[in-house]
Amino acid sequence: MTDLLKSSLNRRAVLQTAAVGAIGINPALRAAVYAAGSDAPEKAEVKIGFIPLTDCASVVMASSLGFDKKYGIKIIPTKEASWAGVRDKLVSGELDMAHVLYGLIYGVHLGTAGPKKDMAVLMSLNNNGQAISLSKALADKGAVDGPSLAKLMAKEKREYTFAGTFPTGTHTMWLHYWLAASGINPLQGAKLITVPPPQMVANMRVGNMDGFCVGEPWNQRAIMDKIGVTAITTQDIWKDHPEKVLGASGEFAKNNPNTCRAVMMAVLEASRWIDASLANKMKMAETVAQKSYINTSADAINERILGRYQNGMGKSWDDPNHMKFFNDGAVNFPYLSDGMWFLTQHKRWGLLKEHPDYLAVAKQVNQIDLYKQAAGALKISVPKDVMRSSKLMDGVVWDGKDPKKYADGFKIKA
Repeated sequence: MTDLLKSSLNRRAVLQTAAVGAIGINPALRAAVYAAGSDAPEKAEVKIGFIPLTDCASVVMASSLGFDKKYGIKIIPTKEASWAGVRDKLVSGELDMAHVLYGLIYGVHLGTAGPKKDMAVLMSLNNNGQAISLSKALADKGAVDGPSLAKLMAKEKREYTFAGTFPTGTHTMWLHYWLAASGINPLQGAKLITVPPPQMVANMRVGNMDGFCVGEPWNQRAIMDKIGVTAITTQDIWKDHPEKVLGASGEFAKNNPNTCRAVMMAVLEASRWIDASLANKMKMAETVAQKSYINTSADAINERILGRYQNGMGKSWDDPNHMKFFNDGAVNFPYLSDGMWFLTQHKRWGLLKEHPDYLAVAKQVNQIDLYKQAAGALKISVPKDVMRSSKLMDGVVWDGKDPKKYADGFKIKA
């Protein structure tokens, strides 16, 4: 489709030609003609909320590089203060879409994260690239990873406080999973609080928590400010794990399918651009570091976005599983099993009292057909299977086949 868009034909003419079955037109392109023969987005301007995190980059770059204009829309990135604020504005309709936590969308859909409202995951925005940080004070006492933290907590009894970013969100689930895998019951052996991502470093600086799980650049910022160390990256908990998604209300996705496809295509192009070269990643870092987006220094972003890690204790390494935005399209497909995994953890930790119909919920939330249409129009390959299999840090395999057994199979749970 991008080749067609570069031709002298305008996009409307191309799609109208496809609509009447022109020979040689990609079937996926033909499938992109909707709304009684018109492909026009229902909304010309789309307000997309984001939190100041590196993984908002594909939404920001889709706007700043003008990919949105190619598809007849104007993306308006809207900086938000907290995930609770993002939730409220998606529910009320003040935001059309958002760069948002996977588990937040599912929490709202089932009513475990505030008001219950049908929600939609349009696409995945990134894999990997989060981390769990421990305070410098803990590290100085030898608590530098899960086992050594468990040993210190058993030896020095007190209330240990750890922060996630939203009760049903990804960071809270990574933190729970890691603590439990280390033999620490996160519900009984620790106090868990919620802190917005940009406030993590400041809160640790004044001693409000012993550790936190958050997206970049805040783990790197904690190291640069000499107040925290990286205990583990989330890609070491689950390689190529799902993270942020492009989310909307179910109502918005149903009423504005053309707009959704247009935004998805713009964001897919931006995702592909970011992952295309080191130079692009560095340009992205400079852009999103600006005050209107993340408001930090570019060097707090670009090292880890290039896969160059340090833990704040003298160890440095090149991580091939750093944050990815595209990875030849593998990142962006909204696997049903990814959404189901968060539900299993919500059940594991008592956020859900009963087992939901895991597969039915995921099919309702994850907009597989919309994604396939957008990806197909850009000739981006999509997997044949809507499930994927992964082995997490404790050796337990998740493949989505028996979510009830999986959720109930953990030794440490609510």
